Amino acid sequence: MTYWLDKFLIIFHTLLILFIVFGWIWRKARCIHLIIVILTAFSWLILGIWYGLGYCPLTDWHWHLRQKLGYQTMPASYIKFLADMLTGKNWNATLIDTLTGLIFSFVFVISITLYFINIKQQISR
Repeated sequence: MTYWLDKFLIIFHTLLILFIVFGWIWRKARCIHLIIVILTAFSWLILGIWYGLGYCPLTDWHWHLRQKLGYQTMPASYIKFLADMLTGKNWNATLIDTLTGLIFSFVFVISITLYFINIKQQISR
């Protein structure tokens, strides 16, 4: 069961990341996208005060599960894990964290901007 849960979490977490990066594109998904982006920022920045900057409870849970499967060393970042797994390379963690932060910041600004544009359109109707 643990094996299949690991595979499920890899798929789910990857799809969640893709939704965070691209979910703002679909008008009908923008509200839930904004909520998920805000929750992600809260986790990374507020929970990160206690658990380390960029803390993700899903990654934390997944890494505990993978330890039960015998994996001893996991990177601090799920994005690094994913990049390493998909390419077979050992990516620089600082590079991955920097790119992740930049892309997330860009997505955060887009999502907030679209939210306020939508409010402005609602008011002017």
